[in-house]
Amino acid sequence: MQRTALLYLFLFLSTVPLFAQQTEGRVIDALSGEALAGASIRLLHKGAGIHSDDGGRFLLAAGGDSAEISLIGYQSRRLSLQPGMVIRLEPSSTRLNEIIVSAGRDRQPRTDAPVAISTISGKMLREAKATSLEQVLNKVAGVYMVDLGNEQHTMAIRQPIGYRSLFLYLEDGIPIRTTGDFNHNALIEINMAALKSIEVIRGPASSLYGSEAVGGAVNFLTAQPSLLPMARIQAEMSDQGYKRTDFTVSGTKGKLGVLLGGYYADQRDGYIAHSDFHKLALTLKTLYRISDRSQWTNSFSWVDYKTDQTGGVDSTNFYSRNYKSFHTFSYREVKAFRLRSTLEHSWNATNATSVHLFYRNNDIGQNPFYAIKTTSDPLKARGEINSDHFQSYGLIAQHKKQFTWKDASLIAGFSVDHSPAGYIAHYIGVDRDNEGYFTGYTATDSLLTDYTAGLLNTAAYIQADARLLPRLKATAALRYDRMNYDFDNRLPPSAFTGAPDERNYFQAWTPKVGVTYDFGRERGLYANYSVGFAPPNISELYRGVKVPNLRPATYRNYEAGGWLTFAGEKGYVDMSVYRMDGTNEIVSVRLADNSTENRNVGRTRHSGLEWNLRYAPLGQLLFRTGGTWAKHTFIEYEDKGKQYGGNRMNGAPAVILNTELTWKPAFLPGARAALEWQQVGKYYMDPENMATYGGYALFNARIGYTFCGIECWVNCRNVGDAMYATTAEKSAFGKSYRPGPRRTFNIGVAYTFTAKQPL
Repeated sequence: MQRTALLYLFLFLSTVPLFAQQTEGRVIDALSGEALAGASIRLLHKGAGIHSDDGGRFLLAAGGDSAEISLIGYQSRRLSLQPGMVIRLEPSSTRLNEIIVSAGRDRQPRTDAPVAISTISGKMLREAKATSLEQVLNKVAGVYMVDLGNEQHTMAIRQPIGYRSLFLYLEDGIPIRTTGDFNHNALIEINMAALKSIEVIRGPASSLYGSEAVGGAVNFLTAQPSLLPMARIQAEMSDQGYKRTDFTVSGTKGKLGVLLGGYYADQRDGYIAHSDFHKLALTLKTLYRISDRSQWTNSFSWVDYKTDQTGGVDSTNFYSRNYKSFHTFSYREVKAFRLRSTLEHSWNATNATSVHLFYRNNDIGQNPFYAIKTTSDPLKARGEINSDHFQSYGLIAQHKKQFTWKDASLIAGFSVDHSPAGYIAHYIGVDRDNEGYFTGYTATDSLLTDYTAGLLNTAAYIQADARLLPRLKATAALRYDRMNYDFDNRLPPSAFTGAPDERNYFQAWTPKVGVTYDFGRERGLYANYSVGFAPPNISELYRGVKVPNLRPATYRNYEAGGWLTFAGEKGYVDMSVYRMDGTNEIVSVRLADNSTENRNVGRTRHSGLEWNLRYAPLGQLLFRTGGTWAKHTFIEYEDKGKQYGGNRMNGAPAVILNTELTWKPAFLPGARAALEWQQVGKYYMDPENMATYGGYALFNARIGYTFCGIECWVNCRNVGDAMYATTAEKSAFGKSYRPGPRRTFNIGVAYTFTAKQPL
């Protein structure tokens, strides 16, 4: 007995030093303040190490020892560990490899994904001080987000400039809008003040995300609640009548983290008459860590937006810089509410499940300028006031299984989205003066269109990957989608009011296969084959037609690419080459009587080369360039009896470039200066290839300084005051140019408060 008691006493006394030397800490993002999971904490002298958990926590049986803290996508740090310390990691600007979530609906290194994907980091968002999303998205190789003014936009990713449903916009992996009711202005509904980062997949992503993810998918990732209490407020204004205020409040206490962020923007008396707007965007996000294995996230988003509408100008007014608007009352109004509730649970080290419930309530009302048509009376015209609205009730469930064999994993999931939608349009009589200005309108009770459509989208998907050889990883995915449309026309059917009551459905299988080969030292190659599809929207299928007869458009994409990191982590280059063949594309065809009709037409081919280079020859100087050379061709296309096979597609620049040089002087920490060059090459304005727009090049400049939580900046857009059009089109009514912003100065100031320790 005495020996046993002495043994227990010895064991107790020997473990006391271990408990005394335990070091607990947290790892967070230096910019956003959110906890970083999976960070490596390695003791330099003992060789021991551990990874931070989902809350950024780590616990080591050592104190005062030196350690290296590292995480993919961040700059490594070496420091002496102290109990209770909070370690801040700075995002890296010169490393290709980073953690992404969009390519496989789960966290993975960038170099494991056989796709062309780019990330706009939180650091880039913070330093760009963009007043609209195209100012950051156009930094991505192969992307041209077209500025239509006041955050209105359309997109071109591996496609010509257009307004079709060929791009999928997501927020935290969930589509912003429902399939079948696409709107090219959907990104108005994004709260820029709540973003953590943006991931852009170029090429079809239908195997995971379904229809419309053809030219690409853009996933807006919202910020997580910060570990430390923080608050940020900023205000800015321009010399063109723009004002904006942003705010963010965030923090975590115990198991609950909360983030509230938003902004209010207002434009008055800009460079184009009748171009005012305002927008209020708010996001509330909560994160409750139920246990080490489970967490529950809820997100509420609200956008209230209204803008005056202006169209393009003719050649004479454009080249004389007479950007007057002939429309004095047209507008667009958006009210969008989104709710998401996500439960994530890790059953063990190899099994994890997530369930997302979501609700959307969206209404777009407008008195559109493009619906105003002249009549035989030169002082009269006609137009409409319309409203497009829908509600959504949806579920996405997913499970991931990790295997030890070949480092394989399997992701499987299904989704259901029920979205009752409706559209109503009233006729208005429009007044016009002798100079051609549309000066006012008279509302009527006359209905032009009135319908409802029940949209039910169901899908199931599966993705598997395995490391077939030590350096060769293969990925295969398959998704099945079925879309049911239940159309109810409340008016007598006609070629104008729309089709008779109909029930239609579309279905598609979309596969993807790809491989990556890792040569080591962040150098590798990838190749993939993928299929994308886009069903007709309810407006294309039913509105203004007697009989709905459209089929889904299908695209087959072949691509290959690679990446290389320079020695010393000074930068990287990645490239991709692709060819995408489209069949049954839906286009608006002009008939012999100058009316238009949506039709499936022939075949198209889209091919190109994309590149992205980042290089820091000095620690304080960063050079970045990205671009695309592309060719978009009609293979088979007929319009008004004319064959255009072999012609270049209209609105398709061959060259798009974005280059930037950033300087952060070592002698003045916190200062930055950047000069950016944007070039859009020439393109045809019509499918006949008879009219050409020469494209444009412009410079943007930015300077900023941060000290003790206070930040100030001056941005200049279009430094040379270049005359350019963001879109240029030719129709039966002549040429139309959408003028780009003139030289604009933005000045701003912000203050960020961050507590030293968690609550």
